[in-house]
Amino acid sequence: MKISSVEEMRSLDKKAMEHGIKDELLMENAAHACYFVLLREVGIAGKKFVVFAGPGNNGGDGLTLARKIHSMNGIVKIYLMAEPSKYKGVALMNYNIVKNIGIAIQKAVVNDELIEDIEKADVVIDAMLGTGISRNVEGLYKDVIDVINQHAKKVFSIDIPSGINGNNGKVMGAAIKADYTVTFGLPKIGNVFYPGYEHCGKLYVSHISFPPHIYKHIKMEINEPMPLPPRLKHGHKGSFGDVLFIAGASRYYGAPYFAAMSFLKAGGGYARLAAPSSIIPFLGAGGSELVFVPMKEKDGSMALKNEEELVEIAGKSDMLVVGCGLSINDETKELVRRIVEKVDKPVVIDGDGITAVAEEKSCLKKRKNATIITPHPGEMSRLTGKSISEILENRIEILRAATKELDSIIVLKGAHSLIGYPDGRIFVNMTGNSGMATAGSGDVLSGTIAAMHGIGFSIEEAARMGVFVHGLAGDIAAMKKGEDGITARDIMQSLPEAMKMLRENFDEVRRRYEIEVI
Repeated sequence: MKISSVEEMRSLDKKAMEHGIKDELLMENAAHACYFVLLREVGIAGKKFVVFAGPGNNGGDGLTLARKIHSMNGIVKIYLMAEPSKYKGVALMNYNIVKNIGIAIQKAVVNDELIEDIEKADVVIDAMLGTGISRNVEGLYKDVIDVINQHAKKVFSIDIPSGINGNNGKVMGAAIKADYTVTFGLPKIGNVFYPGYEHCGKLYVSHISFPPHIYKHIKMEINEPMPLPPRLKHGHKGSFGDVLFIAGASRYYGAPYFAAMSFLKAGGGYARLAAPSSIIPFLGAGGSELVFVPMKEKDGSMALKNEEELVEIAGKSDMLVVGCGLSINDETKELVRRIVEKVDKPVVIDGDGITAVAEEKSCLKKRKNATIITPHPGEMSRLTGKSISEILENRIEILRAATKELDSIIVLKGAHSLIGYPDGRIFVNMTGNSGMATAGSGDVLSGTIAAMHGIGFSIEEAARMGVFVHGLAGDIAAMKKGEDGITARDIMQSLPEAMKMLRENFDEVRRRYEIEVI
């Protein structure tokens, strides 16, 4: 499913109207979608509803919904967030209708009556601000939002919870915490980015009669899973990927282990782990399924004189994963840059490998094969020269610029990780949870991405599916143990179950993470 910015949605509204789908019809369809969700989730007849309607089209949607509730014997009262003279166009048309058919309407003032109405309502309907806010919520709006959050039994937001920025999901001073949200046309970025996503509650989308062709050009969408390729019954270990992992240093035993073992746990066939010779006995004690390639060392890290051997081994492999726990020793960083530039195989770069290539990005631009880079915001800062705060503020723009500049697929890790491509496409991943913010989780991701390529996905698909499967495994681990205290090992050990679920119950898994269309 596509995701739009606020500006893109305004353009889509105009295109729909150019096709003869007038704004009156769009508002009617929006209210109709909200009505059906209310009917499904809480019922209408005999239930009490309080609608808070702002003066824009979001408020117009709320007024139209109030009319539909009234027609089905719901008990509804409307609080206006502005004087009636502020309502224009279709919103004014629907204001006049609800006034003429006898629905109770009054100007919102935070007092005992308003609080009592909120407390007695089965559902409070938030139709105050919509997606267009660009500054912090203040005054009456903030006061009403605070009262609703404190006193309402259930809250239903129209398009987006009031106070959430439609372009980045941020709380603009104060924001409604909804139980249900119905958004229109397409989900907005603020509907799927945190914290906006969490404020939406259960999220629905209605296309409100938009012809599908008018949004085909939009390059941002939900990262929906793809069916796993059939596993060859007569396959051998080489049939499911032969991957070289260049990882580890004297202080980092977990990262190389989790990366290489996760490749096997997610379905990969043959994992070679090139690591400093001194740590291999310790790695071998826990990962006897791996094939180890002892490397010469300098100060506990891989020495530059390993270059020729590593290039030769990488040339015989299907893919290279480099950087997990590798250290930032100067000689090791130079080794990484040379290998990344010379090896004509797909490569996944993580951890200390990102630090190495960030210092001389020319090695990425000279590559002849696909590159996947998996930074967290701190590593993205090193890669782009932008501050972490800038990255968190402008994830989409910075990710798009970096993928194009480096001609690389970039997985920007975080809550709802983003997978960006050099052609401008961005996928928002919906699997995963806060418990995955733990040491080693990114190493598990690197191995999982490699496994997806090993079992038959293209490089582009492997990046998306690796992120999806990694998050699914984290959700399985959290379901069993809770989000507090799950570790990279828990995520890794849940990978086989994640793969089993996708093979046996693909439609169920897909539904679990999709936004329902009504």
